[in-house]
Amino acid sequence: QVQLDESGGGLVQPGGSLRLSCIASGGTSSMYVMGWFRQAPGKERDFVAAINWRWTGSGTYYSASVKGRFTLSRDNAKSTVYLQMNSLKPEDTAVYYCAGGIGGGSVYDTRAYDYWGQGTQVTVSS
Repeated sequence: QVQLDESGGGLVQPGGSLRLSCIASGGTSSMYVMGWFRQAPGKERDFVAAINWRWTGSGTYYSASVKGRFTLSRDNAKSTVYLQMNSLKPEDTAVYYCAGGIGGGSVYDTRAYDYWGQGTQVTVSS
């Protein structure tokens, strides 16, 4: 059973930066993708970014709202993915969830992911 543990959330001023980390444990070799989603109060869980996990030459995917500001990277040796978030905006405020998928499907869709972390709060406010 894969377990995902997020860290790095917090309160930051607009224009600031945060780096989220997600450490995977237990059966990670079965995963083909890892991603980040976010959910603001009263809204659906939305795709943020994803990265191929199983193959070298990682492919990365971003939502239009974060492309150019967020960067997703991985360290397979540490079973960790990092989401570097720059130029943060108040609309980035949400709970951010790390997710891992083993079965295929669109990386933009929550249904492609089989494992989820507990979430970490990111608040962008002055």
